[in-house]
Amino acid sequence: MRSDIKLVKSLLIVNMRGMVSTSTQVKDTLKSLNLEKKFRATIVPETSSYKGMLQKAKDQVSWCVATTPIIKKLLEKRGRKDGWKPLQQEDLSKLGYENLDNLVKDISQSKVILQKLKGVKPSFALSPPRGGFKRSIRRNYNQGGILGANPDLPKIVERML
Repeated sequence: MRSDIKLVKSLLIVNMRGMVSTSTQVKDTLKSLNLEKKFRATIVPETSSYKGMLQKAKDQVSWCVATTPIIKKLLEKRGRKDGWKPLQQEDLSKLGYENLDNLVKDISQSKVILQKLKGVKPSFALSPPRGGFKRSIRRNYNQGGILGANPDLPKIVERML
């Protein structure tokens, strides 16, 4: 591995609200993030362009740093290939990975971008959380809600799987 390459963390982003009465700019941002429906999740690298997109859509989405365990759970339970069929070992070998752990490691370190993987859906369809939301879905995290940068998001996503 080259020493001049800076490893970037990955972000887990979940669209928590519907698209009704959403501005066109925010809709375009969510479309480019592949989060066009409520309760869709994706994983992107933590770069300045993605951070700007998150600030644009902060009243629609929640995000946090994507840890390896949550990425693995998402890929195992909700990872889909084209045609909405579950990811299989054969699909991983076509991508050049011998097992799921290697793919998870590369995604968490942003060596591989989920949107660029050929034949793999760039987003995960989640269910509403079991037990409901414990905080408001209309407010930002620092105001007592779940939107914006949310350190509790992995717990919520585990209940959505």
